[in-house]
Amino acid sequence: MSSFVVAVSVYYRYGSCFRTSLFGEAHVFLSTTESARAVLNNESGMFTKRYIKSIAALVGDRSLLCASQHHHKILRSHFINLFSKKSTALMVRNFDELVVDALSGWEHRGTVVLLTDLLQITFKAMCKMLISLENEEELDSLQRDVGFVCEAMLAFPLNLPWTRFHKGIMARGRVMEVLEKTIRERRNETSSHNNNNHHEDFLQQLLAVDSDGSASSSDHSTKLTDAEIKDNILTMIIAGQDTTASALTWMVKYLGENQKVLNFLIEEQTRIAKQASDKPFLELDDLTEMTYASKMVKESLRMASVVPWFPRVVLQDCEMEGYKINKGCNINIDARSIHLDPNVYSEPHKFNPSRFDEEAKANSFLPFGMGGRTCLGLNMAKAMMVVFLHRFITTYRWEVVDGDPSIEKWTLFARLKSGYPIRVSRRL
Repeated sequence: MSSFVVAVSVYYRYGSCFRTSLFGEAHVFLSTTESARAVLNNESGMFTKRYIKSIAALVGDRSLLCASQHHHKILRSHFINLFSKKSTALMVRNFDELVVDALSGWEHRGTVVLLTDLLQITFKAMCKMLISLENEEELDSLQRDVGFVCEAMLAFPLNLPWTRFHKGIMARGRVMEVLEKTIRERRNETSSHNNNNHHEDFLQQLLAVDSDGSASSSDHSTKLTDAEIKDNILTMIIAGQDTTASALTWMVKYLGENQKVLNFLIEEQTRIAKQASDKPFLELDDLTEMTYASKMVKESLRMASVVPWFPRVVLQDCEMEGYKINKGCNINIDARSIHLDPNVYSEPHKFNPSRFDEEAKANSFLPFGMGGRTCLGLNMAKAMMVVFLHRFITTYRWEVVDGDPSIEKWTLFARLKSGYPIRVSRRL
């Protein structure tokens, strides 16, 4: 069943507010733009973040995903500078190089399972950006363990040897060992004044801030601990890999089903490819020319709703959508239902990038959340999507091997169960 049918059937069966049980706890789902504004902006201070026990155990309770409101502000102040325009520009160039290399042999492979390859591409990109890891053997081992962590996120938190949760916890331990070893090696390089290895990555920036006498290093109450660094590097790997790969898979699916949109996109991207033909790789400025591609990315994110809802906990009794909600209740902003609400988006089931010629209605576009917990990496994520689309559609035609729209069960992010296998051929 498509996400559109699910969202509409839920809306008309239960309305904009309904209560259900998840993981043995009561949850209230809200699906109006007014509720999204009130809960996610949290100007009243009545709501705080809540993730299920298994997720907190796997990514760490010091992760941005799970931190309390006060702790989240401290963490965010340390990480926000990592997503600067300079960092985004470096990422665009590096990611484009990675994509060009990855795509180079696709036409010789028969069937390409798109999601599988995109998970590998985005994983490599995140590891290079975060910790400068490029060794293929180490990458394969780390990706396997991060995969076990992701698979366990919605598992029942029963830590026994035969459970998915236990497998994820063991994998998290191995990931933490890799990150701890990397941090230790970086500090040894710094203390020995070894300048042979110059790292332009997030980890180096975080360690430099804590050692150069800056404001954050002089304030020991806000200095990041190694545990905070490790939990959040793991979090950023998962967020940057899984959500981006899943979103890109949906985008290719939507493009394949909408030839008119694809033709517009090919026309724009072919023109830009000619303009940039004297450069080996794309630069950030090239992306500003990709206006239709940017709208196509937005429309895909709206329809796919890779992050389908945003969980919070009520800190005091309140009223939402005419219903009394008690302190301690779990509430969730249902982004998918908002994205597919015909009262918010005209013909929401129709794939129409041109709907973003105008600004979306306030509080109605939520792929990256909203308010103080808006995804820090949203600009990098959108840039990665546009870069891949540029290279993919200007390099290849494709035909779908299995167009099954079924969504994989027991995953934190909405992704196609089939992985979307395709066969590609070079454009002449």
